[in-house]
Amino acid sequence: MARIPAATRESVPENQRDAYDQIVDQRGGTPPAGGPIAIMINVPEITKRGEHLRAYLRGEDSSLSLKVRELAMLVTAREWDCQYIWYAHAASGRKSGLSDALVDSLRDKKELEGLSADESAVVSYGREFFRTHQVSQATFDAARTLFGVRGLTELTNLMGYYALLAFNVNAFGEETPTGGPEPLLPV
Repeated sequence: MARIPAATRESVPENQRDAYDQIVDQRGGTPPAGGPIAIMINVPEITKRGEHLRAYLRGEDSSLSLKVRELAMLVTAREWDCQYIWYAHAASGRKSGLSDALVDSLRDKKELEGLSADESAVVSYGREFFRTHQVSQATFDAARTLFGVRGLTELTNLMGYYALLAFNVNAFGEETPTGGPEPLLPV
């Protein structure tokens, strides 16, 4: 159950209403209830600035493949037990080229087998950081070798951005949409 009411133009700080209007205009309406943007729009400047980062990390300017980006989002969702992000990206991950076995095993916290080098690097990097708050030199080097400095920087910031979204959704108690094509995380 959501812990705060949905933001409205009147509920946001008066000096941020222009930013609110820009976000609503860009998205074609107010953000749907339940998602991180519905929370963050309570402070429209945070949302506006985050949208620039999101657009870069998820757009064509990123050096990472769509498959790698989707896997990074799913690893983040799984490590943070964030139903909303899992719901929003599990099917997209499959469409991007992630195997059913990988997505299902990641969801169910089963052993991940038969990973490609890039998949293994993303999973190891994300899990290690989220679980220990550090990345070993070996894990760092493996990811850097595959993605380069630019790609590794993008990967790190993509996971960090999705951790920010997960933190908002989980902390504010947003409800996950139901009836989607993917089972939710067993938490």
